[in-house]
Amino acid sequence: MTERLDDPARQFADRHVVDVHGTRILYVMATTFEYGPHLAQRIDPLIIGVGPVESAASMGMALARLGDADALPDLIFSLGSAGSRSLDHAGIYQVASVAYRDMDASALGIEKGRTPFLDHPPIIPVKLQIPGLAAASLSTGGAIISGAAYDAIDADMVDMETFAVLRTAARFGVPVIGLRGISDGKSELARLEDWTEYLHIIDEKLGAALDHFEAQLAAGTLDLPTRNKT
Repeated sequence: MTERLDDPARQFADRHVVDVHGTRILYVMATTFEYGPHLAQRIDPLIIGVGPVESAASMGMALARLGDADALPDLIFSLGSAGSRSLDHAGIYQVASVAYRDMDASALGIEKGRTPFLDHPPIIPVKLQIPGLAAASLSTGGAIISGAAYDAIDADMVDMETFAVLRTAARFGVPVIGLRGISDGKSELARLEDWTEYLHIIDEKLGAALDHFEAQLAAGTLDLPTRNKT
């Protein structure tokens, strides 16, 4: 009975956790809108849904399943799009740090952005960085940011999932790398197409960035952990 119960978890691990130059990686993305033909040639990501709640729930369930199969990854690689009114449109940036813009317990005397009773700062550095790729700070929250809403954001770019991915991964002791393509932010968003219009360009550039990442990994320039390797 135990073996049969373990089979789905093992199948899940075999599909989503891939070995890249000796490092086991789980690639995650929010939606299939961002998963175009260039990325499809390279990865089969876990689609975790939009927003902090859906992505945290998906990540928690996935990592629990992988843990049950003794197949936790060495690295979680989060890819997708982000908004910014200051960074290059359709440019690719790795995540240097993440903040959770929805967290505000300041009425209790707690610094805005800091989760009550947790020992982490409002802005969490992403320790793993890929040499040769531009990096930028990121703010995660449950609302789409557009126009004047950027005035309240103290970060270079915005998304809706990375903080949740980072915090869930931390619960399982797995490090994260984040890579984002800037899809919008220069003008007001008024329709879905304002976000999706340039995703095909971002898809191509993310594919090239993944090639660069793998080359760096092969060259040994990334100091990655080696979880459960034999």
